Amino acid sequence: MNEPLQPADGGLRTRLFQIIFESDTPLAKGFDIALMAVILISVLVVMLDSVEGWHAAYGDLFYWLEWGFTIAFTIELAVRIYILDKPLRYLRSFYGVVDIIAVLPTWLLLLIPGAQTLVVVRLLRILRIFRVLRLMQFVGEAQLLLDALKRSTRPIFLFLFSIFMLVTIFASVMYVIESAEAGFTSIPTAIYWAIVSLTTVGYGDIVPATPLGQAITVILMLTGYSIIAVPTGVFSAQVIRSLREDRYSEQACPGCGHDRHEKRARYCLKCGTWLDEETQDPNAPETDD
Repeated sequence: MNEPLQPADGGLRTRLFQIIFESDTPLAKGFDIALMAVILISVLVVMLDSVEGWHAAYGDLFYWLEWGFTIAFTIELAVRIYILDKPLRYLRSFYGVVDIIAVLPTWLLLLIPGAQTLVVVRLLRILRIFRVLRLMQFVGEAQLLLDALKRSTRPIFLFLFSIFMLVTIFASVMYVIESAEAGFTSIPTAIYWAIVSLTTVGYGDIVPATPLGQAITVILMLTGYSIIAVPTGVFSAQVIRSLREDRYSEQACPGCGHDRHEKRARYCLKCGTWLDEETQDPNAPETDD
């Protein structure tokens, strides 16, 4: 269980912490909404700047807008570091890394001179699009989805490993059956064909020419239709499990032992017993001593 973030001390830092890291006050909600709007606008600027015509017409405007966003996000990150009791723990977290990626590319451009580094510059510019990931911290259900993904890791990995074995077998068979003229020049190339066929994409750049190869392709495609929903089912099951855990408590009823109550429940849904054993039922009849 991750330890929650805490402000460095009282006073101004605590007040800023309540505004930036919490969302239970009007001022904090206003900050979150404003930050989401700025993030979306900055991502839109990156997208429009990638269009050649827009870049030619408004390149200077996009340039200064990007620097404005970068300076604003840099100041925000500095404030977050300033108000936290343990800033390094935040910087190593998912959202901390995303915050760094949101500002780092633009600053790195100052350190990369020369037109020969155009490819690297373009890569750094594209990294700014990851600012959209910052929106996850403002969505309450994002943590639920992340928990479901973590729980699905092992079964999905096993599923992908099984798929890898399957496509390798089919690719090896097709490499033996089909000729190089049909496109099956090597087993890795045949694996590419097998993945395209299994996922029912069918680019058509590599096509089997023999009847046996075509029959195997049909089997592979039908297999793809039958198993393509497996990871979706695994992830959906974990999402449902997370929803139940988020909604229900494992506390057992002291009267009948039933242990599936909503977290906000005060009385047992089966026998009506008061669930909180540490406090007295306010509706219990008074007894004479």
